[in-house]
Amino acid sequence: MGKPTGFLDYKRQNSETIPPKKRIQNFKEFHVALPLEKQRIQGARCMACGVPFCQYGQIIGGMASGCPLNNLVPEWNDLIYHGKWELAYRRLAKTNCFPEFTSRVCPALCEAACTCNLNGEAVATKENEHAIIEYAFAQGLIAPHPPKVRTGKKVAVVGSGPSGLAAAMQLNSRGHKVTVFERRDRIGGLLRYGIPNMKLDKSVIDRRIAIMEAEGVEFVTNANVGGDIKASRLLKEYDRVVLACGASNPRDINVPGRDASGIYFAVDFLTSVTKSLLDSNFADHKFIPAKGKKVMVIGGGDTGNDCVGTSIRLGAASVLQLEMMPKAPDTRTEQNPWPEWPRVCKTDYGQEEAIAVFGHDPRVYQTTVTEFVKNKKGEVCKAKLVKLQGQKDEKTGKMRMAPVEGSEYVVDVDLVLIAAGFLGSQKYVTDAFKVELDGRTNVKTAPGEYQTSVPGVFTAGDMHRGQSLVVWAIREGREAARAVDESLMGYTNL
Repeated sequence: MGKPTGFLDYKRQNSETIPPKKRIQNFKEFHVALPLEKQRIQGARCMACGVPFCQYGQIIGGMASGCPLNNLVPEWNDLIYHGKWELAYRRLAKTNCFPEFTSRVCPALCEAACTCNLNGEAVATKENEHAIIEYAFAQGLIAPHPPKVRTGKKVAVVGSGPSGLAAAMQLNSRGHKVTVFERRDRIGGLLRYGIPNMKLDKSVIDRRIAIMEAEGVEFVTNANVGGDIKASRLLKEYDRVVLACGASNPRDINVPGRDASGIYFAVDFLTSVTKSLLDSNFADHKFIPAKGKKVMVIGGGDTGNDCVGTSIRLGAASVLQLEMMPKAPDTRTEQNPWPEWPRVCKTDYGQEEAIAVFGHDPRVYQTTVTEFVKNKKGEVCKAKLVKLQGQKDEKTGKMRMAPVEGSEYVVDVDLVLIAAGFLGSQKYVTDAFKVELDGRTNVKTAPGEYQTSVPGVFTAGDMHRGQSLVVWAIREGREAARAVDESLMGYTNL
């Protein structure tokens, strides 16, 4: 530990962000990193505490506490404080395949569990991680290293999101021949089309894919396994198959008027915008337009926030965001102590931009839609809303959100984006491989394992655990790779 009193001597300093009204003029990333010397001081704030919950990554109070990848946070924080950036990268790379992704889009479970949170501000671990990985790329520390020996075994990975990419990277490093199949036109899964460019610039994905290709991973796009490409072919041609297709079934809102035009799932909206941006910088106009529209986003999570920020960049006239649940408290309650994940209200970049542009927070809590109203053209023009309140279910004893009688009201809308989460794996893929599912339509395995009910077929990521974070997907991909390797070789050193 280089600076025992660092957490007392130095205050937390975050990267600067471009002001909301300026950054909404484009789809570029808007965080301006600290100079390395200032970031080094942030490493000094790490306490090297006796029990580093930052790297714990287990469930406490029903939610994860600390990094699911078990990143060696105190070690690389200390190394950057001493200016040993290359060593810091080597330690980071031991546990995380893609720090360039997590340091941009992860909600920083490590920081929520930081001991400094007890009496101050957490160590800026996420930005330290970002500084390490970008230093490594800038200095040429991340170069292709193809395996020197090949095993002769072939593995097909279906899906190129973070879990599929992590599994492919690990299995290729072991010497297996890995082919990744992606049904869309570009590699990346939800990293590519589910996360807007201002959160994760797609050149960051391309940079990593180029390295993986040089190391021997083969990528096949426009390859719809279970549709155009038969499952039987993969089972015949490959020694093992890893299903990492994500939780791709969006949850719908089934109310009268749902068939009106102008109502879209959030993932379709975000995909159309990113694809048009990448294809033509919007010149092709092949995206769902929001300019001049009264936009209503249904859902208060990360995807809902991304829809808010994207709609504003496209020139929306107004944005309303519905949340079914009550507003979370601004600070931890006694029932939510450290090191549990803090269940507190978070104002994300999209909401910040809405406040700057429209003068108020776009979120309306404890509210849901009861009906969509169509005009003569069949387009959505209004939405009937109702307030909700917590109510105990007499049969189950559980609390549920119930409508408040007499609280109905109507709002004008002409673009509705449904960001209500996902329900599980897609049936045509699981049917094609004949894998067993659990009650949530996720691919079923024994607890803590990745082998499906079909010999030689494994699974990882959201398809296995349900909708979750990128960091969990990477962990699942790494662990699935370990299971595949052991099944092929009789042992594993992954």
